[in-house]
Amino acid sequence: MAEGGAGGNQPPREHPHSLQGLLQMAVTAGGNAEPAPVEPMSDERRQWLQEAMAEAFQGQMDEVEQMKECLQLLEASSPGVEHGESSEEAHSDLERREAALDLLAELCENLDNAADFCKLDGMRLLAHRYLEHEEEGLRWRAAHLVGTCAQNVPIVQEQALALGCMRKLLRLLDHDPSEAVRIKALFAISCLVRAQEAGLQQFLRLDGFSVLMRAMQSKVEKLKIKSAFLLQNLLIDHPEQKETLCSMGMVQQLVSLIGSEHSTFHEHVLGALCSLVTDFPQGVQECQEPELALEELLKERCHLLKDQEEFQEEQDFCETLLRLCFHNQPDENNMDR
Repeated sequence: MAEGGAGGNQPPREHPHSLQGLLQMAVTAGGNAEPAPVEPMSDERRQWLQEAMAEAFQGQMDEVEQMKECLQLLEASSPGVEHGESSEEAHSDLERREAALDLLAELCENLDNAADFCKLDGMRLLAHRYLEHEEEGLRWRAAHLVGTCAQNVPIVQEQALALGCMRKLLRLLDHDPSEAVRIKALFAISCLVRAQEAGLQQFLRLDGFSVLMRAMQSKVEKLKIKSAFLLQNLLIDHPEQKETLCSMGMVQQLVSLIGSEHSTFHEHVLGALCSLVTDFPQGVQECQEPELALEELLKERCHLLKDQEEFQEEQDFCETLLRLCFHNQPDENNMDR
């Protein structure tokens, strides 16, 4: 018998293939103004429906159980040689904890799992124990997990901020001896501060821009690039912070970085400087200070990069700055091409 509306005039209804489809089918059925004739459900359809529901809910339940098991392992006391455990046992325990954090990071890519992770008090465990753990491998994994959970989930961001994660992450970014820890801390900070007003306010109160400035001056290329990229995006999203940054000497700092030995990092620094001066006369005025010699620096850079397609975006930033700050048109800079 064909399935359809009254009288069989409607086309046959396809069986949904997911939990969302099941829910939509239920909503549609519940919204009918008139109850359709009750038809007995075939054994085949009943079995399919039962299996689909069981699979959908069991999969989610399995993931929650996995998170619980990981947290149980992470909450346990670490073994130590002073308690009679061998160094092999301690190393094995470290590997298990690292694997637990890796699995949690994978599971918490799912937004629902990230929220459940916080309900299970996982964020508190990260904030109070693992962000400051003596083992580098656990610190960077904890920072990565904070960022993974916080991406686009306001309730998770709020809990992480309330637990003091921003302060600890800024400290890691500024002082941790591990390159991996510093990079992951910056990732987590970005997840807490972008599109999150409370996160931005904490970042500002804790002098986050100064920490970001110092990160751009580090010797770690990846950290420098990601710091400049975050600065550029914060300036685009929060132009009201331009005055604060100018008062900190950010223009002078960025120009100094541009004047260092050329690298791919300069593209992001120039992008941040463009964002800082766009529609902001004070920034333009500071770029025009004679002691910075920025105009000559930008012209030299345009000459250096001419006809090199891989540096086209960097050259575009140079030409934009010349136009905004020194009223030079692109054709003036490219006459010798």
